[in-house]
Amino acid sequence: MSRRSILIATGWVATAAVATVIGLGAIRLVGESLTGTPGGVRSAAEIERALASPEPAPTGATGIASAPPGTTSSASAPPGTTGTASGPPGTTGSAPSASSGARRGFATDGGTAVAECGPGGVRLVSWAPAQGYRVRDVDRGPDDDVEVTFQGAAREYELKVRCIGSEPVAVADD
Repeated sequence: MSRRSILIATGWVATAAVATVIGLGAIRLVGESLTGTPGGVRSAAEIERALASPEPAPTGATGIASAPPGTTSSASAPPGTTGTASGPPGTTGSAPSASSGARRGFATDGGTAVAECGPGGVRLVSWAPAQGYRVRDVDRGPDDDVEVTFQGAAREYELKVRCIGSEPVAVADD
């Protein structure tokens, strides 16, 4: 091998090493915002506390709690978990909201939904499909009952909710 070839190879390796060091230094200087999880990583206990606390309901000009059509929740419970809510297996409950009627979250293997009872009946506040599922149909209310259907490649989950007393409760489909 000629002296010139060795010099070119050494220069190329040195340039690559310097570029790598500069890139790593820049990433370290900018910080975790490029490589980390926004807001950090939460523990299971922090997630449970966040899901158990009531969500503040957005208010419109009239001061009545409202949510725009198609609003979806950014937080979701693990699919298939169960809680203290009365209803079919695979659902979970959360604390009611202080600003409106009773509010409860429900989770199925296909996705999650939050419903609340009010003067017009029950309405879906938010819903979000689980990974691998999509929302096929939504009846958000307010009405005597509301439902959301989550469809996956192999299975479909329908969540139907009614108010019993002033509490939203998941019920079996008629």
